[in-house]
Amino acid sequence: QAQLVESGGGLVQPWGSLRLSCAAVGITFSRYDMGWYRQAPGKERELVEVITIGRSTNYTDSVKGRFTISRDNSKDTVFLQMNILKPEDTAVYYCHANSIGRGKYWGQGTQVTVSS
Repeated sequence: QAQLVESGGGLVQPWGSLRLSCAAVGITFSRYDMGWYRQAPGKERELVEVITIGRSTNYTDSVKGRFTISRDNSKDTVFLQMNILKPEDTAVYYCHANSIGRGKYWGQGTQVTVSS
């Protein structure tokens, strides 16, 4: 059974850093585009950053220059390095796997809170 397990969330002060990890189980990881989404209270879920099987990346403008997505196919894991965190980055962050013909999967989410 496919499963995505996020970790690394927590409470951090503004201007701080966090690194999120998402470990995939039960899928052929290297054949999936992987992404991070987030959902803040009262808002819709939005794309943060995605990395394709070819390692191309795309991100939302609000995280440009601050967040970096990467993947390690040998460990079936995708990462999101978040630097210069702002209060408006506070949200539940979700890992997402997508492969045409193989399906889509979501992780359970990890809370990131940026506050002094």
